Amino acid sequence: MANYGPENIRNLSLLSHNGAGKTSLAEAILFTAKVVNRLGRVDDGSSTSDYDPAEQKRNISISLSMLPYEWLGKKVNLIDTPGYPDFVGEVKSGLRVSEGAVVVICAASGVEVGTEQVWSYLEENNLPRLIFINKMDRENADFARAVEGIQSRFGRRCVPLQVPIGAHNDFQGVVDLIAMKGYTGTAGTEGDIPDSVKGLVETFREQMVEAAAEVDDSLIEKYLGGEELSREELTDGLRQGVIAGKVVPILAGSATKNIGTSLLMDAICNYIPSPVERDVRVIGADGGEETVPPGQDSPLAALVFKTSADPYVGKLTYFRVYNGSISSNSHVWNTTKGEDERIGQLFVLRGKTQEPVPEITSGDIGAVAKLNVTGTGDTLGKQDNLVKIVPVSFPSPIFSEAVYPRTKVDLDKLGPSLTKLTEEDPTLQVRRDSTTNETIISGLGDTQLEVAAEKMERKFGVSVDLETPKVPYKETIASTVSAEYKHKKQTGGHGQYGHVLLELEPLPRGGGRAFGSKVVGGSIPRNYIPAVEKGFNEGVQEGVLAGYPVDDIKVTVYDGSFHPVDSSEICFKIAGAGAMRRGLADAQPVLLEPIMDISIRAPEEYTGDIIGDLNTKRAQVQGMNPEDGINVVDAQVPQAEVLRYSIALKSITQGKGTFTMKFSHYQEVPPAVTQKVIAARQAEKEKDRV
Repeated sequence: MANYGPENIRNLSLLSHNGAGKTSLAEAILFTAKVVNRLGRVDDGSSTSDYDPAEQKRNISISLSMLPYEWLGKKVNLIDTPGYPDFVGEVKSGLRVSEGAVVVICAASGVEVGTEQVWSYLEENNLPRLIFINKMDRENADFARAVEGIQSRFGRRCVPLQVPIGAHNDFQGVVDLIAMKGYTGTAGTEGDIPDSVKGLVETFREQMVEAAAEVDDSLIEKYLGGEELSREELTDGLRQGVIAGKVVPILAGSATKNIGTSLLMDAICNYIPSPVERDVRVIGADGGEETVPPGQDSPLAALVFKTSADPYVGKLTYFRVYNGSISSNSHVWNTTKGEDERIGQLFVLRGKTQEPVPEITSGDIGAVAKLNVTGTGDTLGKQDNLVKIVPVSFPSPIFSEAVYPRTKVDLDKLGPSLTKLTEEDPTLQVRRDSTTNETIISGLGDTQLEVAAEKMERKFGVSVDLETPKVPYKETIASTVSAEYKHKKQTGGHGQYGHVLLELEPLPRGGGRAFGSKVVGGSIPRNYIPAVEKGFNEGVQEGVLAGYPVDDIKVTVYDGSFHPVDSSEICFKIAGAGAMRRGLADAQPVLLEPIMDISIRAPEEYTGDIIGDLNTKRAQVQGMNPEDGINVVDAQVPQAEVLRYSIALKSITQGKGTFTMKFSHYQEVPPAVTQKVIAARQAEKEKDRV
């Protein structure tokens, strides 16, 4: 592939609701550009983008895929992104390095949940976009209805540039409203406009001309004066409108029949801005975000937007060059980590294939293997020009599972494989819960975690089971008590003697644990007090109700006795632990559970169902705030009730609801629930003994 200047490069993401035919469209584009010699299919796993075994197994995209091609003298870096919501991190990565996007919408289904979600990401990033109404050959396909749905949801700035000729099994091609000609078949054979669509053509052409004219004062004057706008004026006006976000062109076709593909490819080159037309977002000296103009002659600034862990190649790093260029077999400076990084052979990726190249220039996207310190979000540059590009903003995890290795060998390899997984997918987080002694992996949904477990086995040879995490309950006391314990044992030689009196008192929620001493007069020698504290630390590890750790407690040793010969540190540690057990049993022990702050965003019509469901989960609704047709419900809810809430919310809202959740505080468990927890804990211990 030839070298292209940044003005002749287009970087754009393909976005859609899952199943709208985005990957099939990418395949049709590659076929039309003569990059591949046959049309691959998603159903049989032969598409260029979905090459991962997990993608082929599920017939969905899981990772973004780079699909560069050449068209009209330009290089287009097409980024095929997943449509399934669990893999939105890949969508965010693709959008961060794009100047525009194509939103694919099914002609039969119209605007769906995933369409609205990706549209919101485009709005966040202020990215120019095109809409492609796909599957015009499908039963129930209705172009006019789809356009009406698009305009009612996203506004009148969405205007058709094409009208389909026929539909369903009779879908033949499209009418280009700029050229006012019909194009039929996969070759786009030029012809006249059929009488059957002339009414629709007139209606939509008027919308298009008006949208193009409104962008430019001279064009609006000409339009209002009744003059006809030329083809060049229409194209130029539409391009200005697309770049400014005032116009969103709508095109149509069928990816599987490869009809309308070449006209979409023309539109990408004509309307999507080049890298030189959008400023670079960087982190300023004060930590805030700034923009600087791009430049091929400026010092190197490149953003790492994805990392892939390959068992054969090693770590593969995807990057986008904003300023300057990177050469193979060179050195760059990681400005994020402040370390030198050696660059080996550079590649241009197309699906799973790697084409070696000597250089990646400004505006282009490439990859390199086996970097030492560089990870996703890092900036590569020069040591004398410490620019940091704004990294990808990833969503926080909302769904967790406990990871259990199946064998001892799996356990030994678990840590490194989890580290590689989180390098590859920053929306995954791994932590160790010290209360439940579980390794917890968190992500955006159950499918994402299932795929992660499959990757661990396939890539790293680690077999694991995923289970619902245990709730990290705690225990505390409700009253102040005194407790005494005397450890006395006589043997043939030296005996054992330790005697302590403790005062146990509850602390406020979040007070933690405290130990003190009020021993006076030498009833317990000072050197034995630390041993009593060790007994206290041992005693709080396992409460008397269900064996959970004890928290929010203060213990003071205030008296005791010792034997000059038989006393020792171990004796007073045993006495301290024994007094703790007695005191905990007498001090009205109670169970504590973690309470989460949850914020749910969903369309207003689902508010009643959401609140009704929360009421069944012992939640306390804190408030509701309407935001542009969306209701935000804030509540506090026990963690035990929302361990799988992402699945429940999808069901309640048909996938239209989202939520965030974070730990708030610990709270006493109601008595009825306490009995269930204790019974479950005892059953668990019995099972472990067996």
